[in-house]
Amino acid sequence: MGWLPSEVLMLSLSSFVCRLSQGTMICGWDQTGPQIYYVDSDGERLHGSLFSVGSGSTFAYGVLDTGYRFDMTFDEAVALGQRSIFAATYRDAYSGGTVRVYHIDKDGWKRISETDSMDLYFKYNGEQTA
Repeated sequence: MGWLPSEVLMLSLSSFVCRLSQGTMICGWDQTGPQIYYVDSDGERLHGSLFSVGSGSTFAYGVLDTGYRFDMTFDEAVALGQRSIFAATYRDAYSGGTVRVYHIDKDGWKRISETDSMDLYFKYNGEQTA
């Protein structure tokens, strides 16, 4: 049996000798269904159902922990993903200014949305005052 993609990434990241810490997600679909792993430069490889990585991940987790349910509809999951990424970009200067949401299924991946964070700021701010 060959190496799993998450194992290859783990070995690649842990083989570099550097002082920077790196964490990433690897997502895909295999014969058993959807898979998501957190992989970091220390050689850690965790399998799970929900991850957030990067300097803004604590802000994203705040939204995810509040809004995630196992039985979410597709539209609810996309909205939660968008809001959680927005929280990271809004509160963390290093998380960028664009919120991209992708969907992965057995047929591959598809970009669902790509939205400027400021557009989402005005959208969510309007929801709070309405």
